[in-house]
Amino acid sequence: MAPTTALPWYVARAAGLIGWALLTASVVWGLAISTKAKAFGRRPRPAWTLDLHRFFGGLALIFTAVHVGAILVDTYVNFDLLSVLVPFASSWRPTAVAWGVVALYLLLAVELTSLARSRIPRRWWRAVHFASFPLFAMATVHALTAGTDAGTWAFEGAATLAVLAVGGLTANGFGRSQQHMCC
Repeated sequence: MAPTTALPWYVARAAGLIGWALLTASVVWGLAISTKAKAFGRRPRPAWTLDLHRFFGGLALIFTAVHVGAILVDTYVNFDLLSVLVPFASSWRPTAVAWGVVALYLLLAVELTSLARSRIPRRWWRAVHFASFPLFAMATVHALTAGTDAGTWAFEGAATLAVLAVGGLTANGFGRSQQHMCC
């Protein structure tokens, strides 16, 4: 590929990786808030931590939009609007792309209900916000199966650390909730 024709492909790759990293940061930070995990031996101020969590989530959505937009502009694989909006409609790695399409819809649901949090019942927001778990899983599977950087030791190491962090914080939160239920 010539450098000028490769630009959308490189933008799509970079935006996808950055979007995934921001999503991971948002999920990890949200779990740290909800499980009351201590950072550096103490809990940061709640308003600051919530703002950072929201900032990561918003940026994840922006970089995901750039990722999808660059994929549509790229001429190497030739994605069309149907391919990026309908699961299994892509002729290129349909299952791998489907993980990303569904993750996109979950990300939109989580972000839009978070923006409308003061206008919707808390239980609705909470139910949709729990979709962050399958969202993280699907985005990670998408990155590992569709991403051209998936085979690198750096990305595989980052994905492993991310899954361990999310799993550890989730287990920590589950352990705390079970502790409160029994005592």
